Amino acid sequence: MVSVGESAEDRPLLAAEKVARRYGRIVALAPTTLEVWGGDSLALIGPNGAGKSTLLSILAGALVATEGRVTVSNGDHRTPPKVGWVPQRPAHYARLSARENLELFARLEQVAEPEQAAERLLRLVELPADDRPAAELSAGNQQRLNLAIALLAQPDVLLLDEPTASLDPRQRRRFWEVASRVPQQGGAVVFATQNLEELERVANRVAVLLEGRLVFDGTVDEFSQAPQADIFA
Repeated sequence: MVSVGESAEDRPLLAAEKVARRYGRIVALAPTTLEVWGGDSLALIGPNGAGKSTLLSILAGALVATEGRVTVSNGDHRTPPKVGWVPQRPAHYARLSARENLELFARLEQVAEPEQAAERLLRLVELPADDRPAAELSAGNQQRLNLAIALLAQPDVLLLDEPTASLDPRQRRRFWEVASRVPQQGGAVVFATQNLEELERVANRVAVLLEGRLVFDGTVDEFSQAPQADIFA
């Protein structure tokens, strides 16, 4: 369940309150509490199956928690924060071109002037502007299309599930140049990664998940001194 919290300057933009996800007897995510604040660039790390994707999906509202809740608030703003979601898999229409996808999602998000918004995002993430279907784009371009769609509504919180796994080094740098604008403007980015360099260069905060449980939440400096830092050893 995602609900809108009361406006207050000392509230996080996004908060998971003891959220959990079970599939029968299998616990994908044990009760987890996590707050996301303006300016955060929060890396979620852990081995495969640790619960990172489950937690991100719950924060995004793409997956219903078995228990607990997610709340959103926007400090002294009059409207709740917008949340952008970039899953691992393509989240667009395979038969439509990149431009057509962006124009369609812009209309669904009620973005003013969808054609201009689509053009702006095509340039921003350096996507081809031709008519080829999205299914024919490279894996890297499909992931950048996912990012462009998530950015259409100018989100305050951007949730990314291993977003650069299919990108080459140049594309990865460009991806983070674009995504990092969100926390720089007072929003937040939460991203799952297996990339130590990404953690060191992008994150200012780290949360570690092991076997569906949150076992560490702190700054990058604190993480470097914690036993959980061995996860990348």
